[in-house]
Amino acid sequence: MRIGFLTNSLAEEAKRQKSQRFGTLESIAEWAAEKGFADLECGPSLPLDEEMYARVLDQGKIGITALIYCRNFLSTDQAEAGEHLAQLKKRIEFAGRLGIEKVVTSTGIDKSIEEGIYDRDPAVKDRGNMIRRIPVRSLDRFADIFGPIVELAEKCGVKLCFENCPLMGNIAISPAMWTLIFQRLDSKMVGLAYDPSHLVWEFMDPYGPVSEFGARIFHFHAKDTAIDRERLRKTGILTDFSWWTYRIPGRGEIDWSRMLGELKKIGYSGTVSIEHEDKDYEGTLEAVERGIVASREFLSQYL
Repeated sequence: MRIGFLTNSLAEEAKRQKSQRFGTLESIAEWAAEKGFADLECGPSLPLDEEMYARVLDQGKIGITALIYCRNFLSTDQAEAGEHLAQLKKRIEFAGRLGIEKVVTSTGIDKSIEEGIYDRDPAVKDRGNMIRRIPVRSLDRFADIFGPIVELAEKCGVKLCFENCPLMGNIAISPAMWTLIFQRLDSKMVGLAYDPSHLVWEFMDPYGPVSEFGARIFHFHAKDTAIDRERLRKTGILTDFSWWTYRIPGRGEIDWSRMLGELKKIGYSGTVSIEHEDKDYEGTLEAVERGIVASREFLSQYL
């Protein structure tokens, strides 16, 4: 396994600070190589500059393991959905040309099916009907739209990795949904960008699915989640999300020796990609840098 990180935290903090320091892929790659990282997962904050990507790859100081583009591809705004799908296709083709192995993405969710008669769909025996969107209702539309996307990924030799974050318009949020998605998109190029931090606050086992879906885990996001149980006692799970927060690895609920041990058991040899979203390490570029480096140092002891 190799340790890398998702570029969003550095690139977006640089934008907030109006700094040119991490405004390009080359500047981030240079810093990452100096700090001992092996791979980058490149987010949409970085321009798809093919010449610059090629230079970074040709230098050989650091790899680029994936591009990531997570949006609501099932938006009821047809122009918005069309633009998102065009950008996803662009990244798949871009990755294929440059030999980048993976594109990480979401599924989208169809909000229109929550209106009218669907609020009392007799086929869904779920008392939560009126509280939240039910992922399985978007499955048919998702499968129809992503069929051609999967064909493109196969043509380009790029693995399509579904992230399991529920917060972006996504139905790939649980083992139950992953099973249905893999049944509908039966391709060796379709798998998971497995992020255990989301399973923690959804109160699912973050360890067991590693062995269950082992062959489908193409990519791994290293992020932790802390739960404030005193706050949870006052709010429950529905009032707001103030009772949990993302943390860098080692500052939350996850047993990282066990988690990385599960990855070793399935023979995972890919990238452990740090996804830094810890608010205690934000606000300045220096703080973000410290968070990313601290994550690498913590994870290294288990690899």
